[in-house]
Amino acid sequence: MNIADRKQATAVADAQKWLESFEAALKAQNAAAAAKLFVAHGLWRDVVAFTWNIQTMSGRPAIEAMFGETLARIRPANFHVPAARTPPRWVTRAGTECIEVLLAFDTTFGSGAGVVRLVPDPDAPTRLAAWTMVTTLEEIRGHEELFKRPEMREPESTRDFGAENWLDRRAKARAYADRDPAVLVVGGGQAGLAIAARLTQLGIDTLIVDRHARVGDNWRKRYHSLTLHNEMHVNHLPYLPFPPTFPTYIPKDKLANWFESYVESMEINFWTGTELISGGYDDARRQWNVTLRKADGSERVMHPRHLIFATGVSSIPFTPDLPGLKDFGGQIVHSGSFADAEKWRGRKALVLGTGTSGHDVAQELQAHGADVTLIQRSKTYVVSLKEAQSVYAIYSEGIPFEDCDLLATSFPYPVLQRSYQISTARGREVDKALLDALEKKGFRLHFGEDETGFQMMYLRRGGGYYFNVGCSELIIAGKVGLMQYADIDKFVAGGAKLKDGSVKPAELLVLATGYKSQQETVRAYLGDDIADRIGPVWGFDEGGELRNMWRRTAQPGLWFNAGSLAQCRIFSRYLALQIKALEEKLI
Repeated sequence: MNIADRKQATAVADAQKWLESFEAALKAQNAAAAAKLFVAHGLWRDVVAFTWNIQTMSGRPAIEAMFGETLARIRPANFHVPAARTPPRWVTRAGTECIEVLLAFDTTFGSGAGVVRLVPDPDAPTRLAAWTMVTTLEEIRGHEELFKRPEMREPESTRDFGAENWLDRRAKARAYADRDPAVLVVGGGQAGLAIAARLTQLGIDTLIVDRHARVGDNWRKRYHSLTLHNEMHVNHLPYLPFPPTFPTYIPKDKLANWFESYVESMEINFWTGTELISGGYDDARRQWNVTLRKADGSERVMHPRHLIFATGVSSIPFTPDLPGLKDFGGQIVHSGSFADAEKWRGRKALVLGTGTSGHDVAQELQAHGADVTLIQRSKTYVVSLKEAQSVYAIYSEGIPFEDCDLLATSFPYPVLQRSYQISTARGREVDKALLDALEKKGFRLHFGEDETGFQMMYLRRGGGYYFNVGCSELIIAGKVGLMQYADIDKFVAGGAKLKDGSVKPAELLVLATGYKSQQETVRAYLGDDIADRIGPVWGFDEGGELRNMWRRTAQPGLWFNAGSLAQCRIFSRYLALQIKALEEKLI
């Protein structure tokens, strides 16, 4: 046996020994003994399995306290390494070498999965202790997904001539003529589709409403050149992965068409051309009173028990207070609504904002012959598209896809932070020539408030970065102009008047200025009281979890699903399980 094989064999044995000690402590309901199996600064992230919440316990005292609160009720047992999972192995995560163990277990309520990372205990170097652990609830016993329960499937003997066929039943289910859904989902992008698919498979009557005329229009109607900036194999929706024939980076229209086929294949109830107008919560009846308006002007009041906002990390276009903007004589359009670059061939355009949308719109305008200049308002992180994929490196390790998704949940905030610092430093070195050339051109660079790069910028505030797909080279070559917003005095009829008195002429101003937060979306539709009650949505709370995401909020019956396709796929499972547990009165 070679050294690598011996190390691997030792990893399996060491993992088994730790799991046995851990289970013995839990079985004895000895919270102190269980906590001592962690290093002093250990981290335990629970995703619904023990706490019916998503939260992280930092350090032995917090870990012991949570075990003390939950062990008698949850009764965790049967911790083991399933044969179907990637076996325990030595890996390096966030610069730390550890034994990574993918495990399974049972609780009072169902089956769980988790990951523990073992390192030599600094206080007792001869023993291994848990550096990080995540525990997740995979399914609720007796309430498994419908496709796993043959007795819940539609009977095959449905060939009664003259009776309803499948299409009749689907039309009736979608119409909601004689009932209200248990769950109303606002927004039909990846967030809405993922949670609706999960809830439908848990037997919960769910309806998506979306203001667009066609499923997928939230992508289809965006700027012409838009393509996903992360690779196809990371982005599957629940239950139905993209075909292997799909391109590595999926174009917006192909994705939009896939969404349309997904709705049909997964039998998701979806009303297009339908807007949420207003809503309020009835505490006595524990239900929502929401008003929906269809494209024909008709309205419907519904009373779902749960309301999920799935309109993205942010949804209402943000227009900053720009001096003189009302005096601008050309066309003003937000980047989210920009569509026709050909119209501006041979004409002058300004794009305000240097995030990904701003760069992409500027590149599209330049490709169609416009004279375009980017206006930089704040420092921006730039990374080459290839280097940006490093944050998804787990999905390229050659292990099963389901294991990758589990690992993606397993990094508590401090580990995530350190991991992104390492990948950002590596990308910065690889992209050095590009970044130096941009700075020489006057572009102001930023690498995150703690050098964590784009992924933390996304998780904290939803933007501030650019994946370079060619616009940086256009800026360096002078084919796309660059100016600083600080040099502008105000906008005037003919363009932007600079502080030196000159005017930068333009007929088009594209505002790539981002969107308002989800809290403001709630304020617009549900009022100030509810918006203030829940507080900010997205960005990290003091415990290192995304605020109000995928878990119960301070407003009963109000939920949020948002993020990348991968985040929506992974965390929709845990959101759906919480709703199912509430529906079944388990919590």
